Amino acid sequence: MNTPFRLDEHKRRPQPLAPPPADYFERLPRQLMARVQPAAGRSEAAFGWLAALSMPLRTALASVVVLGGFATSFLLSQSAVTSVTPAATVASLEAVPRTEMMQYLLASDSRVTLTDLAELSTADHSLTDSFLQASPDELQDALDAQPTDDTYL
Repeated sequence: MNTPFRLDEHKRRPQPLAPPPADYFERLPRQLMARVQPAAGRSEAAFGWLAALSMPLRTALASVVVLGGFATSFLLSQSAVTSVTPAATVASLEAVPRTEMMQYLLASDSRVTLTDLAELSTADHSLTDSFLQASPDELQDALDAQPTDDTYL
């Protein structure tokens, strides 16, 4: 356990501290500022030409750099988009099993509409070969077998 500390038990210095030297507080700010000044380094040498330019010229240079970066990123992203061929997308779509595709289309909140189907760029007639060739009677029987709600009638 700590022993109690009492200030009265300790002796004070018999005389006050020595006074500061003459003009100490007047010279102190200048001495501190001299120590705090940054040394001329590489950053000033590297961008010294930029500080020599006028403010409008620096603003114009910054605008050109930003617009150039935007244009470069736009062109690079466009080349990546155009490199994908339609045959590659059809091949990747054909690799998906039909059961998984049907489960995805039935489970998702967004339904496939006629507008979605109309936006197909090319019609691949080999896709329709595997569809059922149903007669009108078979289609009517399948539609009649579907449950209906009275709220929609």
